[in-house]
Amino acid sequence: MTTVSDPVQATRPRAITTQYTLGRDRILYGGLLALTAIAYLWGLSKNGYANEYYAAAVQAGSTSWKAWFFGSFDSASFITVDKTPASLWVMGLSGRIFGFNSWSMLVPEALMGVASVGFVYVSVRRWFSTNAGLLAGAVLAVTPVAVLMFRFNNPDALLMLLLCAGAWAVTRAIDSVKHSARWMILAGALVGFGFLTKMLQAFLVLPAFGIAYLVAGKPALGKRIVHLVLATVSLIVSAGWWVAIVELLPASARPYIGGSSNNSILELTLGYNGLGRLSGNETGSVGGGVGNPGWGGATGLQRLFGGEFGSQISWLMPAALLSIVVLAVAAGKAPRTNKTRAFALLWGGWLVVTWLVFSYMQGIIHPYYMIALAPAFGAVIGGAMSILWRRRAEWLPRATLAGGALLTAGWSFALLNATPTWQPWLRWTVLITGILAAGLVMALPELKLRRGAARRGGLIAATVLAFSALAGPTAYSIDTIGTAHAGAIPTAGPGGMGGMGGMGGMGGRGGRMGMPPGQTGTGTTQPGTGTTQGGTGTGATQGGPGGMPGGGAGGFLGGGGTSGVSSELVTLLQQGAKGYTWAAAAVTANGAAPLQIASGEPIMAIGGFNGTDPAPSLAEFKELVAQGKIHYFVGGGRMGGGFGGRDGGTSSEISTWVSENFTSQTVGSTTIYDLSTGKGA
Repeated sequence: MTTVSDPVQATRPRAITTQYTLGRDRILYGGLLALTAIAYLWGLSKNGYANEYYAAAVQAGSTSWKAWFFGSFDSASFITVDKTPASLWVMGLSGRIFGFNSWSMLVPEALMGVASVGFVYVSVRRWFSTNAGLLAGAVLAVTPVAVLMFRFNNPDALLMLLLCAGAWAVTRAIDSVKHSARWMILAGALVGFGFLTKMLQAFLVLPAFGIAYLVAGKPALGKRIVHLVLATVSLIVSAGWWVAIVELLPASARPYIGGSSNNSILELTLGYNGLGRLSGNETGSVGGGVGNPGWGGATGLQRLFGGEFGSQISWLMPAALLSIVVLAVAAGKAPRTNKTRAFALLWGGWLVVTWLVFSYMQGIIHPYYMIALAPAFGAVIGGAMSILWRRRAEWLPRATLAGGALLTAGWSFALLNATPTWQPWLRWTVLITGILAAGLVMALPELKLRRGAARRGGLIAATVLAFSALAGPTAYSIDTIGTAHAGAIPTAGPGGMGGMGGMGGMGGRGGRMGMPPGQTGTGTTQPGTGTTQGGTGTGATQGGPGGMPGGGAGGFLGGGGTSGVSSELVTLLQQGAKGYTWAAAAVTANGAAPLQIASGEPIMAIGGFNGTDPAPSLAEFKELVAQGKIHYFVGGGRMGGGFGGRDGGTSSEISTWVSENFTSQTVGSTTIYDLSTGKGA
């Protein structure tokens, strides 16, 4: 492939001729955003409270400013969730304005997805063309894991919006001479708030952002270095102000930091939610261990192509990796400020670093994390396609296009073949149209058609090419939109999908689990069943205990969903809350969450997310009971997460003390202890 001084600039003149007027560009852009909004908002309420762990915190934040600020699980602010709280701030404010419900919680997440698509579009269009931006935005919009998470209440939606906006700010900085410092400061601030959303994962884009500006920024080298220093300061300030407040406040003035072993946000950042994810040495972990293939499969470059990950993100991974090569070759030996090279460094760097980290991290990793790759996939594919399409009259670009079409269609066929009974016609349609697209791309320039006929032929070829590439992920996304998702670990696509390599389901669409995916009760792997044996979780799509879609409340993640809380229990909690700080206490946040959401009253989550946090201690719990601050203890049965924490500890001690000193009663199907009466009162 021959190089030009700047392939990006070489493609721009045709993109801004009267054939693609500003008005048409706006219409196409608006259409992309409108279709994305319709897809992300359609039937959104079927997801209910989605991840009830975060939903309970949103509910708490919608009624208590202290809980809102700290990201507390309960409105009485006993313990926080195990993440920094920025995403909860957005949903909590929405709950305050519109009232706490499924729509007020999930609509902001969907709109974040629409905005993320918008930022990818404007970033790609700025250096390429409208069509390139549309393709980039569409790739992000129809990626199954993106559709899943932009309709869910995990922190990932806000994280993606902030990082996409950050990439746009770096793009503007590279373009600017007078205001490049301002744009880099903005980029640093956006990544800093990304840290306040999901901690160190936000920093995976930093190498790409920094290198792209350092290499391609227009100011002199010294100024570029100063600008990067300013961006770093901006990042530290925007990420650190909340951390500093939490660390400097006395422990008695704030909730316990969930997920930490010593009530420290720094320990949580560097441990369970930080370096521990890389090494597998995770304090507060929900399972796994160093290199444990039960959580994410074996490490290696092949990891994201198989298991639960393949169907979530890998549809266009071969095309995305090929696109990085195309962008690098197209830039060739062009000047330092060449935008094609800068684009490859920015978005390709984002893709490669994230891919490598996810491929080799030995700690807990879940399929929905893969949303972090989707914006970069869209961007590099949109940019590379723009270059190849404009130069398709040349043999090498044309052959690269055709080869990419065959590669993408072949991989889509393989992914679809992993669920042979689900839409069996689709995999063959994708494969055939991929072959047809490759043939059209190779043949049309050789036919020497007149201009009008050539244009129509090109439009047909582009349509067939886009269909073959996007039909598979779009079909999975449509299935995702039409299916209810709830629980801790949701997955996109057909229920019970084991993925390439046959890794068992993680609680199916409901996402709740009894033990690491793909393992039986004895720890042996049962490939491709989509079912988790040996616990109560299941990969089936039928409603499990409590009526939660996609399986019941398996194992230590506890809780059967709000529909599993009986009306008798709700009445008891609401009537018994008066005069108490907490209406009840339950082991694990996942056991407490349905009770809190259903009753609207604060429920103490003993041991935090999975019952292993050392909060409260037995002595502290006894003192709170003696002070009359906790009315009930929720024991075994369908709610409450069972007796004892997963690894014993303080939650196990508390459970034992309660059972030995208080009398149980059954309310609905739930065991309740009245802590206002008994030997321990």
